Amino acid sequence: MLNDPMRWVLPRYWPKHWFLPLALALGRVGLTPNALTLIGLGLSGAGAALLALGHFFLGGVMVLVSGVFDSLDGQLARATQQSSAFGALLDSTLDRVSEAVLLFGLLVYYSGHQAQTEVLLINATLVGSVMVSYVKARAEGLGLRCDVGWFQRPERVVLLAVGLLANYPTGGWATPVVLWLLAVLTNVTAAQRVWHVWRHTHHDQPPGGR
Repeated sequence: MLNDPMRWVLPRYWPKHWFLPLALALGRVGLTPNALTLIGLGLSGAGAALLALGHFFLGGVMVLVSGVFDSLDGQLARATQQSSAFGALLDSTLDRVSEAVLLFGLLVYYSGHQAQTEVLLINATLVGSVMVSYVKARAEGLGLRCDVGWFQRPERVVLLAVGLLANYPTGGWATPVVLWLLAVLTNVTAAQRVWHVWRHTHHDQPPGGR
């Protein structure tokens, strides 16, 4: 049992089979897991364009839909035994590109409105997002699992979508609040991963070693 007090509310712990019927249906019409990955990227691009134009609600919908496709490709690959090393690399790479593209859409919008605080928060979120992925990849290169941290990609996607969908009903303050949370919690998650690796490796470090 996981020692995570938020395990019942974090998206990565939700049932993985919810969208399996949809994934299989898309597979039956000829779509491959890699095709679903590319469709997800395209949806993120469309969402970014909407955000750049200030259509936050529609952009939030596209964030959610693209997030669903992020799940579909892996489920289809596993269910139809089409998993491959390249497919896993493509999926992970385009997931990061999709997230960056969406944040870039917001960056274009806020830059055009001289909203310097939001611009700084988006940049901080981008840095945190990159570092979360980098620390995990570097740790796995050292032979360590590193799936820890409060705000991994599923949480970031869901929180961003919520902020966008709620922006208009809240009078425009929901998205800036969410950007504050993302800017702080992505970097906290990166720090959690560094701490996790240190805990599991510091006894192996030779005296005076780096």
